[in-house]
Amino acid sequence: MADDKERWEKETYGHSVRRSPERDVPYETLSGIPVRPLYTPADLAGWRYEDKLGFPGEFPYTRGPYPSMYRGKLWTMRMFAGFGRPEDTNARFKYLLEQGQTGLSTAFDMPALMGYDADHLRARGEVGREGVSVSTLADFEVLFRDIPLDRVTTSMTINCTASVALAMYLALADQQGVSWDRIGGTMQNDMLKEFIAQKEWISPPESAVRIVVDTIEFCARHVPKFNPVSISGYHIREAGSTAVQELAFTLADGFGYVQACVERGLDVDDFAPRLSFFFDIHNDFFEEIAKLRAARRIWATAMRDRFGAKKAESMRLRTHTQTAGVSATAQQPLNNIARVAIQALAAVLGGAQSLHTNSFDEVLALPTEEAVTVALRTQQIIAEETGATLTIDPLGGAYFLESLTDTMEAQAMAYIRKIDELGGIIRAIDTGYPQHEIADAAYGYQLMDDRGRKVVVGVNKYVMASEKPVEYLKLDEAMEREQIESVRARKASRDITKVERRLKQLAEACRNGHNVMPVLVDAVKDYVSLGEVSDVYRQVFGLYREPIIF
Repeated sequence: MADDKERWEKETYGHSVRRSPERDVPYETLSGIPVRPLYTPADLAGWRYEDKLGFPGEFPYTRGPYPSMYRGKLWTMRMFAGFGRPEDTNARFKYLLEQGQTGLSTAFDMPALMGYDADHLRARGEVGREGVSVSTLADFEVLFRDIPLDRVTTSMTINCTASVALAMYLALADQQGVSWDRIGGTMQNDMLKEFIAQKEWISPPESAVRIVVDTIEFCARHVPKFNPVSISGYHIREAGSTAVQELAFTLADGFGYVQACVERGLDVDDFAPRLSFFFDIHNDFFEEIAKLRAARRIWATAMRDRFGAKKAESMRLRTHTQTAGVSATAQQPLNNIARVAIQALAAVLGGAQSLHTNSFDEVLALPTEEAVTVALRTQQIIAEETGATLTIDPLGGAYFLESLTDTMEAQAMAYIRKIDELGGIIRAIDTGYPQHEIADAAYGYQLMDDRGRKVVVGVNKYVMASEKPVEYLKLDEAMEREQIESVRARKASRDITKVERRLKQLAEACRNGHNVMPVLVDAVKDYVSLGEVSDVYRQVFGLYREPIIF
């Protein structure tokens, strides 16, 4: 086969390109991996099916974490929703469920993400702007009004205050009479990626990871169907990383959490089955499919060989995916519908367990009801009309895809070994290693964009002189005032003696190394606020200051 390919390259292919030269474009993936004109079995020399692929639901899980994949159950269609007051998002939740969404996904506003209540001075102008505003359990009561928690799974995109959101969700389950062993969902709760990419933190990495481990330990013992952390590459990619860097740094974060849990004294098979992941799906169709397949293989191998996992569930990498917000354009925004559809198909062919499809207008504002419906229908069309779900891993064995999967695995492992040499992911973050690598990649990509080496349709090619304005969602200014007044009224109605006692108990748990979750559940039931808990974290653990990276 190698001789035949060489002959073809010299004679048939070579003759053709001499007569008609190839287009002057970069023949490489977005990660810079060279792409040859043709792939054959010669490109997989020494490649063994049983080592690299195997079967779905079996080690190394390249072809999927479950035996029947979408023939047994479709991925969860989980549209990101959250804006304004809790009642506004509650209405959007109900609308999406009526339209066929199969899981909830909650976006919180910037004050909640940074540990401030709506009535805090630092929250002014941001209340309900980028997600729903929540400050106390009263807001969760409205947010999930008429939504039984045992009949939906809920994802919550929140990190440094994830422990508080989890406590509120569990307290709400108690109000509804739903036992914790019937609750399903996912808390993002990935602080390591915050220090690498998204930059929403309170305390330094060591104490932040300690709180994450508290939630993992607590859920393993009391909330067995809930994923306490979603190890998130999405924000790493949105910060400008390559697909390979996203793959490597995300898995390195995951290994960091596993190591911290093992050092806590937890058995890996007691908590690893509920660890979940979250990956970005960008424009490079085959690279994104290969990334998910390589991720499963690397995770399974490391969990077995590095951490001694015995259960199959501990080795299965289960992942949520989201189409790439950073790929969307404000110019010709309807083009984003096509981008999202192609990215979503890549997520499905890559074997994702759940998927959020971005709305075409999200680059302008929070999505309108019409735009979010189109995004949801995109998933439903892939599921119901394309035939992509009829067989498992339909691209498995394709020479190009398998070669690309192997290359991405090898390059990601080189990054992971470097992080290990630095002393682990926390030490690597302290030195600024992943941050620096991402910054360099983002700069390089932007240069290619600016010079037209990477085409962005509607931006640097096929530009239109004038465009029809797009109607986008506008929030009433009165919304913020109403939410602030609501929070103040709830705080004024509390038993302040109980609040002070709960905050003192929390501070003691933080100082003494006790798991904070039991204290937090009791505290939020007395309407201790998210901001008040965050203030305890600030006082006990101190504030984090990022190292300067050039």
